[in-house]
Amino acid sequence: MKFYIILLLVFFSELLLQMGDCQKKVKRMPQRNEKSKQKAVGQNKIRAIHKKMKLKVPKMRKERMFLDKDLKPIFIMTQVLDKGHFQKPAETLSLATGQSLELRCKGNNIGWAYPPFLNQLNHSRLSIIQQQKYSQLILTNTRAADTGEYSCWVLLCDGPECSKDDLRMGKTYIFVTDPTELFVPSTNYFAIIYLRPNGPSIIPCRLSTPLANVTLHREIPPQELLVDGSLISYDAKQGFIIQQPKLEQKGVVYCMANLQGTPQISSNYLLLYAEAVSGPPSTSIAASSNAVSGGDHVNVTCTVLGDPDLQVDFTWKYPGQQDERPVIITEKWRLIDRNNGHTVRLSKSMLYIDDVETIDIGDYICMARNLVGETTVVTRLFFHY
Repeated sequence: MKFYIILLLVFFSELLLQMGDCQKKVKRMPQRNEKSKQKAVGQNKIRAIHKKMKLKVPKMRKERMFLDKDLKPIFIMTQVLDKGHFQKPAETLSLATGQSLELRCKGNNIGWAYPPFLNQLNHSRLSIIQQQKYSQLILTNTRAADTGEYSCWVLLCDGPECSKDDLRMGKTYIFVTDPTELFVPSTNYFAIIYLRPNGPSIIPCRLSTPLANVTLHREIPPQELLVDGSLISYDAKQGFIIQQPKLEQKGVVYCMANLQGTPQISSNYLLLYAEAVSGPPSTSIAASSNAVSGGDHVNVTCTVLGDPDLQVDFTWKYPGQQDERPVIITEKWRLIDRNNGHTVRLSKSMLYIDDVETIDIGDYICMARNLVGETTVVTRLFFHY
């Protein structure tokens, strides 16, 4: 009996020891799991940061380089047809006089260009309206003078300064056909065209319809000029193009158009041969007399010979200027032919002094400026003893 009691006590003590070990193992396992979880979470965060720094940024740079290299222009212009139909306008369109024209360009800030005839006056026939998502150009009661290129582009603005977006543009050339007015009207009855040896020259007798035949004629001696497509060619959008102008081509010419047996003549064009000028003004200065006496009248003249199409601006500095000494300054210019047959522009600025005084003695400085640069010349007045 005692033996059985001893066995039961041993059995229960072993059972209690095993239960204690299990409880200790259960308690240790959550502690190890929490530490490992915290460590794992920490490692994931560190790896994520390194991943952004090393992988994502270079990927974005590569994408930008790829996009900048492979960007293609987007055509943003559409033509509105009758009954709300739309189409992408062709390179050239033809309208009959009196028809209306409506063009739209996508974008919330759009710039437009159109034939210069519509720029000269505030035409009520032309309206441009900027909508939320597109800009709308409407031209009513079209005329032959409206023939030309119509273009639009997205404006990229940084504050008050804006520039064209060369990748989002649209353009089309529109002929407004008028059988009674085959040539696009010009504001000048007689125009001057400069022939330059360094590039082609254009005689701008444009047609209002591409269907008419056109020829080029010299007035004196009267003759039709050969248009072979090489030395001289014709483009209905521009006019006659002289590819390599020569001195012997100078003179008065005109264009003749013919449609269904009805000829029409354009304005006259005076062709002048001009030297190719690529520098600042060639300037000289001279006084009517450098040695003066009190009470004399003196002219100081600043003269420039240059490109006939380049305007010259003059600026003077002279004694007595700070004291507001009264002088008279006049300017004029004209075209002249030199001995070699070349046409140049003669520009003059004249400073006139009435009743010379001591304050007028000193240096007279003339500064002549064109689009290329500036030239300064000087002459001096002194008393004659």
